[in-house]
Amino acid sequence: MTPLVATAVLIAAFTHAGWNAIAHAIKDQLVSFTLISGGGLLIGAAAAAFVPFPAAAAWPYLALSAALHVTYMLLLMRSFTLGDFGQMYPIARGTAPLVVTVLAAVFVGERPDGWATAGVAVASAGLVGMALWGIRGSGKRPHWPAIVAALATGLAIAGYTTVDGVGVRASGSSLGYVAWLMILEGVAIPVYALHRRRSALTAQLRPYALRGLLGAALSVTAYGLVLWAQTRAALAPVAALRESSIIVGAAIGTVFFKERFGAPRIAAAGLMVVGIGLMLHTS
Repeated sequence: MTPLVATAVLIAAFTHAGWNAIAHAIKDQLVSFTLISGGGLLIGAAAAAFVPFPAAAAWPYLALSAALHVTYMLLLMRSFTLGDFGQMYPIARGTAPLVVTVLAAVFVGERPDGWATAGVAVASAGLVGMALWGIRGSGKRPHWPAIVAALATGLAIAGYTTVDGVGVRASGSSLGYVAWLMILEGVAIPVYALHRRRSALTAQLRPYALRGLLGAALSVTAYGLVLWAQTRAALAPVAALRESSIIVGAAIGTVFFKERFGAPRIAAAGLMVVGIGLMLHTS
């Protein structure tokens, strides 16, 4: 992984934590994700007119990825409804890197070297520790339905990360791939919201429109950078480095949502930094 690719993924981590925080802050989660999905659809449709059309080989991956992204959105909505941002976001993101490592090895034939493997393992330990130690140190009993939803979200993340890692390489254009992915995945939740809320939906969306569209722009930017990085580096290190967003997410939870950070999460963040260093080591 070159410094340019690593920088792109770290920028993606910051923007990803930002849009998730915006999504969590809008208490009506169906309104929140309708705006973010619908905004992504509009951005993708506008971009599609100016970027290359994905190659035919990429379309099966686009279709499967869109279904996995919608599943991910629904599970993320559920976990944000049930639990604290500072706990649900790390659990959801922290489960993905090790699963991606396994999936990439089995289905893509990418077997990371010793340094990258150690980096993914240490970073993942820090990510999961930040979540689970945070629960232990918060003085609250674990809310298992929320934790299960967050873990399932992480599995969905690992699924679409692996699918997109193959699909974007087959597409011939990372910009074309992300534009059409936003179009395909952006339809389902707005259509569902319109079915559920009917004529009341427009009035419910209006107060949050600017925040929702900002979240959509951050979401498209974050994933576009990740897809570009996946064309230039192995999937597992990109996935692990991207999940440094949970450090940002934990800080956002502390500052904006008044959720406890604490010494255990600081230690877990230190593990994350060590893991990143190992991933970027060149022998």
